[in-house]
Parts: sequence; C-alpha cells; structure tokens
Amino acid sequence: MSEAETRRGSKADQAYHDLKEAILSGALEPGAAIDKLALCERLGVSRFPVSSAINRLAYEKLVAIEPQHGSFVAKISVEDVRELMMVRRALESEIAAQAAETLPPEGVEELERNLRYQLAAVEARDLAGFYSLDVEFHRLLTTQLGLSRTGEILDGLRSHLERVRRLLMTPEGRLPRTYAEHNSIAKAIARGDAEGARQAMRDHLVETTELFENFAKARPNLFSS
Repeated sequence: MSEAETRRGSKADQAYHDLKEAILSGALEPGAAIDKLALCERLGVSRFPVSSAINRLAYEKLVAIEPQHGSFVAKISVEDVRELMMVRRALESEIAAQAAETLPPEGVEELERNLRYQLAAVEARDLAGFYSLDVEFHRLLTTQLGLSRTGEILDGLRSHLERVRRLLMTPEGRLPRTYAEHNSIAKAIARGDAEGARQAMRDHLVETTELFENFAKARPNLFSS
C-alpha cells in the first residue's frame, strides 16, 4: 500500500470513528441529517473519507442513505429492540443464577470493585464513565465464568443495543437506580442465592425494557416500527 493510500485509509477511519461515536453517544440523534461538508471542515478531510465512513455506517445500519435527499442517522427499530432485549433477559438471568452457584471469590471481588467505581460515577454524574462500567459489570459475569461463546453472543446484542442503552441513561435519576439494581444482583451472587440473582437480573432488565417503552412513546421521532 502506498503512503497516499495509507493516509486516505487513516482519514477514512478517523471520519468513521468520529461519526460513529457521535451517533452512538446521541450527539447526532436518530433521524438527524448528516452534513458532509461540515464534517469535512471539522475533520480537515476531503469528501472521500467522509463518504467512505457513511457507507460503512450504512452497512452497519446506523445511517440511512436516501438518494437525492442525503444521508441521515438511522432511526431505532422498536421491534428490533424488543426482540434483542427479550434474548438478553433470558440469557443474563440464567448467567446471574450460575454466577451465584459457581462464581469464584475473585469474581465477586471484581463485581464489588466495579460497583465502587459505579457509585463514584453516579456521584460525579459521569454518564460516559458509568456507561462503560455498566458494560463491564455485565461482561464480568461471562468472563469470570469462562462463558466465552455466550460472551460473544451478548457482545453482539450490546452492540446493536448501544444507542438505546445510552439514551436510557439520560433520564433524571436513572444512574442511581441502575447502580442500585446492579448492587442487588451482586449481593445475591455474593451470598450464593441463585434464584435471588436470577430474579434480580430479570427485574433489572425488565425495568430497562419498561423504561425503553416509555422513552419510545415520549420520543417517537427517534424510532421506527
């Protein structure tokens, strides 16, 4: 690969990651028009890297390209979210139960460490930091149990749900409630209560689903059927 091709690839990757983060974080809301010229100016690149980034994101279903009209942030499919959340609920509830039965002491310690950081993020109102810790909390259960295949499935689900999960952390009071729900799960696991851990995880994810349904009703412009 020539030096010029490497530079073009680097700029396209930069544009892709910048635009993807803007979409996932909600800085660009679902349905928002993507201003290619503004992106070119802000990133200091030509149209080619930006167009390449948009095409990649269209393939990932984060961008909708409408010929003669432009490119837009894809709206979030309500039906897709419901289905993905159902699968997540079923898997993670059973994982929590298994964790209560077999998670080693060092795994419990990792959960408790994560929760301490979560509490600090809640107190600092650090939304981005809390989101990362939320993802880590759930991922710890599969990694500490050695469930690599299940972890891959859940990582795939999380990637499809990331925009929704970030949006659902924005309502007032949601961060402390999420922390409290995580704490209930961890306590049930620590005392070896499989049924309690299963129910605590299910309650947590049911609450998330109900919050999503309410959010979709309040902000229908962000969603598609």
